[in-house]
Amino acid sequence: MLVAERLRVLVEVAHAGSIATAARNMGFTASALSQQLARLEREAGCTLLERRATGTVLTEAGRLLVRHGEAIAGELREAEQTLAALRDQPPAALTVGTFATAGQVLLPQVVGEFRRAYPATRLRLVDLEPPDGYDLVVSGELDLLITHRYPGRQLPPSRGLTRVPLLADRLRLVLPAHHPAARKPEVKLVDLADDDWISADRPCLDLLAAKDGVEPRIAYETRDYAAILALVRAGLGAALVPASVVRGADGIVVRDLAGSALDREVYAVHRPRPAAHVEAVAGLLARVASRLS
Repeated sequence: MLVAERLRVLVEVAHAGSIATAARNMGFTASALSQQLARLEREAGCTLLERRATGTVLTEAGRLLVRHGEAIAGELREAEQTLAALRDQPPAALTVGTFATAGQVLLPQVVGEFRRAYPATRLRLVDLEPPDGYDLVVSGELDLLITHRYPGRQLPPSRGLTRVPLLADRLRLVLPAHHPAARKPEVKLVDLADDDWISADRPCLDLLAAKDGVEPRIAYETRDYAAILALVRAGLGAALVPASVVRGADGIVVRDLAGSALDREVYAVHRPRPAAHVEAVAGLLARVASRLS
């Protein structure tokens, strides 16, 4: 018979990437966790982890069991939160996974209102680059995930989670102030056929380029929008960035790319029956996002 606590150990190891890291996170010794995993493998009747010098790798059976373990861990955490709510105990913490832009644009306006409504609850933020984080919501390690999808990419499977659209963040063309095309009221991709590009998401740029029969010349790839804008400002090349990133930016020219109306879609993801404090954050995020729209 499988034991929920040992399944939780397997989930922690899978998320941490190694037994040693998971042990530190859980406050146990690596030896104790190894013993728990060995017992779980005996109960499962098969090998769940391959131990390598660089860490641990899940077997096919291990990956399958982790998915079940994440769901079970999430249900247990949800049960604890429900009981706490019945006892009128405010949650000690709310953990939100977010990518960098949302942390800069959406969350600052949410934090103050949340703290006034839930003064006894500590808001904890975890930096995650999309599409990571869905498994952490399933397991309950994250109460809420803020994530995005660029054009040309598929959304990850929802895994039974609730995924709420927050913002359609229009992609804008940014050019150095001295660029010849900066004087045009309308810029086409073919106008920039000889330019270098700074790319935040290669598949999105390739999607646009293929439509216009242009092959973009990528000079630099980064998801750091501050770096992208600095490089455009310095004249390294052109870039496509979400509108929320370029609000108030100086030293660059911002245009819509003619014939293209693509958005970076931003979502909030949480479990199907969110606690009141999770619903409160999701509602605040939706209000802030509507103002940005």
